[in-house]
Amino acid sequence: MDIYDNSIIEYEISFKNNNQLVFKMFGKAIQKHPDAKPIFHSDRGFQYRGNIFKSKIKEAGMVQSMSRVGKYIDNGSMEGFFGILKTKMFYSKKFKTLEKLREKIIQYIKFYNEKRFQKGLGCVAPLEYRNMHPNVYKF
Repeated sequence: MDIYDNSIIEYEISFKNNNQLVFKMFGKAIQKHPDAKPIFHSDRGFQYRGNIFKSKIKEAGMVQSMSRVGKYIDNGSMEGFFGILKTKMFYSKKFKTLEKLREKIIQYIKFYNEKRFQKGLGCVAPLEYRNMHPNVYKF
């Protein structure tokens, strides 16, 4: 997530939360935006604390930011998005296949980026806000 406009920059969907998931998503984001040098905010998950990921951050020319244990401030925006996604996608819903769930998640991310108005952005969607401010460097 780019905190500038709350847009989801890149995502990866997997049934396992492991290093490969994080590395694949990170690699796709770097490939899509090779000149970006953002501060990389994350929680304290094992994927983000390991030497391999730290070397990937350094190689990309980024700075990593992690809050202390029990403090989620650095990753609060992403946690908020996950809360919205869970509310819209999972609670009181059933999916016949995992592929249908995957399709719905992808559709929701597209909706979130392109059509879901956000009060903090002046009641426009993230990508609309980004397009309104083309000279501001984002991820």
